[in-house]
Amino acid sequence: MKKPLLFLCAVLCAAACTKDLEPSMDILLEGNKVDVSGYSDVCRKLFVLNEGGMGSNNATLDMLRFPGGSYVTGAFRKMNPEVAGGLGDVGNDIAVNGDELWIVVNNSGLVEVISAVDETEIAAIQVPTPRNIAFDDKYAYVTSWSGAYVSGTYDDKWGYIITGSSNPKGQVYRIDLNTKKVDGSVEVGWQPEGIAFYNGKLYVANSGGISSQLPPAYSYDNTLSIIDAAGFKVERTVEVAVNLKNVWSDGNGAIYVSSLGNYWDVHTGMYVLLADDPSKIALVGSGTAIKPEALHVSCSCVADGAVYCIGTEDEFNWNVAHSYYVWSCKIDDYASGKCTISLYPQTLSGTPYGMTVLPGPKHYLILGDAGDYFNPGTVSCRALDFNDGETFWSVTAGVCPGHFAIW
Repeated sequence: MKKPLLFLCAVLCAAACTKDLEPSMDILLEGNKVDVSGYSDVCRKLFVLNEGGMGSNNATLDMLRFPGGSYVTGAFRKMNPEVAGGLGDVGNDIAVNGDELWIVVNNSGLVEVISAVDETEIAAIQVPTPRNIAFDDKYAYVTSWSGAYVSGTYDDKWGYIITGSSNPKGQVYRIDLNTKKVDGSVEVGWQPEGIAFYNGKLYVANSGGISSQLPPAYSYDNTLSIIDAAGFKVERTVEVAVNLKNVWSDGNGAIYVSSLGNYWDVHTGMYVLLADDPSKIALVGSGTAIKPEALHVSCSCVADGAVYCIGTEDEFNWNVAHSYYVWSCKIDDYASGKCTISLYPQTLSGTPYGMTVLPGPKHYLILGDAGDYFNPGTVSCRALDFNDGETFWSVTAGVCPGHFAIW
């Protein structure tokens, strides 16, 4: 009987010392200490979703606790040892809604809902090949490839030969936030990726990632589907650029959409449209003195009404060690749609795979580096708009740390 009593005392003592955190079972999880003294009051926790490798069932969830600065790896498995298989196969997106953390697990066909307080499982919801997630006050909306796939073999003479495929149009599934059950879906474009909610509308980026590999067209999708959330119907489809990836709302009427290009002769980039007039779409940086190669987009995030991006000017050259840079854009004049673009002084090396920016008077860049994509990567914290990009800490994470959520 002594162990439960000692455990309860430890939880209560820890909660008393960290008043911003609710008492929770995860307070005793041991982690690597990092220095959060400069920004310990900006949030309670930073969650890191490590994708893992396709087919390896090694997606993991890390957690950095504020204040105190304790970085805990594998938090989901440690708090849910009874869940067979852990988090699952390929963690694709993560988002906080209230005190819940929603995790999209692509190859496992699951949306995991866990407590942001202590990482314990609340629900596991089946959605076919889910990709990304957004919320309004009643529903979670999840993009889905609806089982699209392509498979093949490599022949020394003929190269890659397709042996099987499925290419249905994608869907957006709607999940009731109270019941945690799917209660409808709507068809969008080919292989939808990012999704954002703003002012009653859902904006869905269609990539065509499977379509581009299949005859006769061998072409990416290039459309953004706009859904009326109340009626849950597509009300408009607009062409943006090939192979769309992320969608971000700045909360004021600007919708940002990133394109991954075609990996050959069409570069990545960030596009912006206004919710009041989605027909007017502009490539961020066009018409300015900034060189286009300075505004490529490998990964992106949104914070404080601005979109932050990482890019490289030699993204088609696979035989060099890439150098990466960080930039941001923000709409200042909504009548004209003009952006303010900021290029930050730091240059990064390695394999940047995901990013987020901690809000506040000074912005801290949280960067996930995938390394060789097979072994554990790293998560680091850098000064973004001060101290010349100084690195404050770096820790070992899981395989392919690529997605972040702030609670």
